[in-house]
Amino acid sequence: MPRPTLLFDLDGTLADTAGDLCETMNVILTRHNRPRVPASRVRHLVGGGARLLMERGFKETGPAASEELLDQTFEEFIAYYSEHIADHTELWPGVGPLLQRLEDADVLLAVCTNKVERLSRQLLEHLDIARHFPVVIGGDTLSVKKPDPEHLFEAIRLLGGDRKSTIMVGDSETDIDAAKNAGLPSICVSFGYTRQPVTELGADIIIDHFDEFPRAIATLLPDHFGGWR
Repeated sequence: MPRPTLLFDLDGTLADTAGDLCETMNVILTRHNRPRVPASRVRHLVGGGARLLMERGFKETGPAASEELLDQTFEEFIAYYSEHIADHTELWPGVGPLLQRLEDADVLLAVCTNKVERLSRQLLEHLDIARHFPVVIGGDTLSVKKPDPEHLFEAIRLLGGDRKSTIMVGDSETDIDAAKNAGLPSICVSFGYTRQPVTELGADIIIDHFDEFPRAIATLLPDHFGGWR
């Protein structure tokens, strides 16, 4: 029997990163004479990577940015964010013990995120969970990113896993659509960053806390996790 494989999104799924992402966005917006986006409006902008976040930020505060301006502000975003990547970011409750339990059970683990790979690895190190993820596929690792299924397939290949025993775990339409496109079952967390109601995304299972995760994977892969609770 092949080892089970779990693919995790990063922002909004493993960690609450919205505070640092949105503060970076606001810093860059003010450099370009745009108002800050109020806290009550920022979380729905997150998801899809830094360039898309800046694109949404400009649309939220006035006329849409040109492609040239988005290229420029993307570079500015990366530079600032890399220095403030975890000023406010924390793992969601229950993530640390869960990852250790999965590693102890010989589960194959990877991060599949549209965040730049270098920044993803930097954040995983800062959060002290990098050791659990031998494979990290970022938004710039391949020529495609989620929801393209190749983003997930590459992680499975690098891990030496099997698609038939793989689950995608995410928080947004990008993650769940990637799972659908790859023909994989999915788990969606209800507390992340999505522009659609979680119940409309089409995930196989929705969880409200990582305490519910063992039961979810036992349901989706009973041959591997049948006794997990």
